[in-house]
Amino acid sequence: MSLVSNWAKTIRDETHFPWNHKNPNTFNEESQVQMTEEEIALERKVQSRSGMAKYWPVVASGAGLFSDGYVNNSIGSVSTILGILYPNEYADSTAISNVSSIAFVGTVVGQLVFGYVSDYHSRKIGMIVSTVVLILFTILASASWGAGGSIYGMLAALTAYRFFIGIGIGGEYPAGSVACAEASVLMGKGKRNRWFVLFTNFMIDFGFVVSAFVPLVLLWICGPTHLTPVWRLTLGLGAIPPMSLFWLRVKFEENDQFKENNMKNTRVPYWLVIKYYLPRLIVVSLIWFIYDFSAYSFGIYSSQILSRVIKNGDNLHEVFGWNVVFNLFYLPGSFLGAFAADYLGPRLTLTIGVGLQGIIGFIMAGLYEHLSAHVGAFVVVFGIFTTLGEFGPGDQIGLIASKTCATPIRGQYYGIAAAIGKIGAFVGTKSFPSIIKGFGGSTTLRGNQGPFWISSSLCFLSAILAFFFLPALTQDAVTDEDVKFRAYLEQNGFDTSLLGDVDKRAESPSVEKFEETVMEKH
Repeated sequence: MSLVSNWAKTIRDETHFPWNHKNPNTFNEESQVQMTEEEIALERKVQSRSGMAKYWPVVASGAGLFSDGYVNNSIGSVSTILGILYPNEYADSTAISNVSSIAFVGTVVGQLVFGYVSDYHSRKIGMIVSTVVLILFTILASASWGAGGSIYGMLAALTAYRFFIGIGIGGEYPAGSVACAEASVLMGKGKRNRWFVLFTNFMIDFGFVVSAFVPLVLLWICGPTHLTPVWRLTLGLGAIPPMSLFWLRVKFEENDQFKENNMKNTRVPYWLVIKYYLPRLIVVSLIWFIYDFSAYSFGIYSSQILSRVIKNGDNLHEVFGWNVVFNLFYLPGSFLGAFAADYLGPRLTLTIGVGLQGIIGFIMAGLYEHLSAHVGAFVVVFGIFTTLGEFGPGDQIGLIASKTCATPIRGQYYGIAAAIGKIGAFVGTKSFPSIIKGFGGSTTLRGNQGPFWISSSLCFLSAILAFFFLPALTQDAVTDEDVKFRAYLEQNGFDTSLLGDVDKRAESPSVEKFEETVMEKH
């Protein structure tokens, strides 16, 4: 088969347009033709779930990422307020970067620790513990206080609490998102990717929007002369979303995919895992690093960027108001990207989105002087730049990470990729001021163009990596990956009969069945 034919087949397999497929909610004897026994069993299981029974596991496991968007983005507005209240102790010290970026360090720790917990114990335990940590330390952060009323002590306490908040957020990735990916298998074909995205990345983006709107509302209520309750309540209200999910997670039931394929009762063949998944993990992690490097930097510093564009940049009402408008642009890209993930497939959607984002970024950099003279035009173009990022890597990279590895090590694989992404966010937020300074400073044209030149160049690198080095994902990617991984382990002498919970092993397909499935599919 020629190279062109191979590419054509790959694209045909990963796309899923409604007019090219039968109604995914219809399943009868005719539709069983050319389906394996495992696929038939899965389709019957899908049909057995009625109404909201299909959706609650996805909601309970994925929606916790709202806290990631809210907590990480709200600190941008809080940082602006702290800089006004404490110009010497905060704005002119290392506290301004520590408070903003320390949560990313905690998130990396949480992603790695909970990746292990979710694979070796359960997704449910990981989700419950991360939820409790989030609630507790979000409340403590809002009540940060220094001994004897010390401002430096208060800022140190806020920094410490945000580190632990980061650990809670980190747990949401390998526990919640991975459970969400496995729960999405019970959706009909053609809908699985969108539901994962709508309750993971769309939740993060919705958190971005709410985190921009809340301080504006509080500013209207308290006024610009009472900023302390504004920043404290902005942080404290972040505890409400995880509280609302707690009971759903207590009632959450582990997916059969995890029960039948985990390695809780056997030794993990790490060398085999590394040989099989390391190249793929490197590509996924690098794309995630690049995306978070830009996305979180622009998100956290958006209010400061806008304050330099707005003529009356000292007017907090105006700065926060335009920041809300800017953050609203996250939603259309994320929403459309969720459906494109099903129709075009995650790999192609990521490539298209990040490629277009790079083009818009170069246009912004080139026309920055003219755009900055018109705040409305600047916010619209900046918003389009952002929404394309969400349409592409924002929506797709977590989906790809969760569906390009097998169930037994999905939590650790996803946790490592997400952790490297958050390292990118940490590096970005720490280096963002230095990039501006290196290009000439925030008061110069080149200084403000610099971040867009760098970010846009990285966008094109991500597009190349995605298109040429990421695997194509079909609607059956989760189950297919388990089939392939079991066959690979068996070929290398690993006893796959030891996989899964003891009470589920008798129900799981035999190794021979899995090998037959692989042969039928390929």
